[in-house]
Amino acid sequence: MEDLVQLAYAVDTFYFLVMGAMVMFMAPGFAMLEAGMVRSKNTSEILTKNVALFSIACIMYIVVGYNIMYGGEGLFLAAENTVEDVLASGGDTYYSARSDFFFQVVFVATAMSIISGAVAERMKLWSFLLFAVVMTGFIYPLQGSWSWGGGFLADAGFVDFAGSGIVHMCGAAAALAGVLLLGPRDGKYGPNGEITPIPGSNMPLATLGMFILWFGWFGFNGGSELKLSNIEEANAVAQVFVNTNMAAAGGLVAALILATLIFGKADLTMALNGALAGLVSITAEPLSGTNLESMLIGAVGGVIVVLSIVGLDKIKIDDPVGAISVHGTCGIWGLMAVLITSDDATLTGQLTGLGAIFGFTFVSALVVWFVIKLVIGIRLSEEDELIGADKAEIGIVAYPEFNK
Repeated sequence: MEDLVQLAYAVDTFYFLVMGAMVMFMAPGFAMLEAGMVRSKNTSEILTKNVALFSIACIMYIVVGYNIMYGGEGLFLAAENTVEDVLASGGDTYYSARSDFFFQVVFVATAMSIISGAVAERMKLWSFLLFAVVMTGFIYPLQGSWSWGGGFLADAGFVDFAGSGIVHMCGAAAALAGVLLLGPRDGKYGPNGEITPIPGSNMPLATLGMFILWFGWFGFNGGSELKLSNIEEANAVAQVFVNTNMAAAGGLVAALILATLIFGKADLTMALNGALAGLVSITAEPLSGTNLESMLIGAVGGVIVVLSIVGLDKIKIDDPVGAISVHGTCGIWGLMAVLITSDDATLTGQLTGLGAIFGFTFVSALVVWFVIKLVIGIRLSEEDELIGADKAEIGIVAYPEFNK
């Protein structure tokens, strides 16, 4: 019997680590997506943000964030599980404590990556990285403790399986606060309300980024089942994988059709964001719905993201990659879509979670952004924005053949 317990523990730990590694692979997905969606003169800077924010998230979460979120004591991580601990738990301890940290830390980095794209092309690098310290070490873990950490949102019946609200809407709320203080890119909006499209530099790279994120999302949602080592759990993981995939497919097709109807042409950027919108929409509950329901939930997300991107542009909220719409607007939809498929969710619980996460994150992020703005500033100068962040802040241009 003890051998079977140890084998199950090893299987579930290995599964958790592999799923975490898949989520970590979303980091290059965000990097490639954003690099493709910004202008060539800002590419190296956006890549620097992405590699640096991942490292900062890992450091801050192990130093303080994980314990804030899950009620640990002191700094760094507690002791690892022993054989005696596992056998004495009666099955309650079924994976390594270190594997849990690894899986959680890559979620933190995902939330921070969302912000990177929204503030692209006009924010100072070091202002962004300073915010990353606060976001990954304190803001994200604190709101996460209210639900996944067993806090008041868990008691209120709030359901968010893998983080439509806890991860995605949280990141989008912080991004929105930053964008409002930052303002739009120079030349984006005219004096009479004209909207000037600013196309990205590399659509193949953006498409690659989207597919990497799609792939990583199987770890994001599948790993959130937490266990694999029996028939019921293995079937649940398979269901999560299929539902996640169908939501992405539904979101992409719906966004592509709607964009064609609105713009008269099939807009690739809307299609890419449609797939991501479907993924965000299903993340709050990818298990309990049928495959068809998941596809339809994703399709609604695909419609919502197109309307949201167009709507935010009309009110002059400049988001170069559509991150606020994909992760914020569709994160809200994802939390409410849980009511369609889950018997455990209540309208009161979902609205309470939505309001608490969005409200806390937005206000706290706004305060932090404002303090940074007062102390060191958050926006590039007009001259630096004109020549590009690569030359102004990095010193290495991504496409030197265009800068001779």
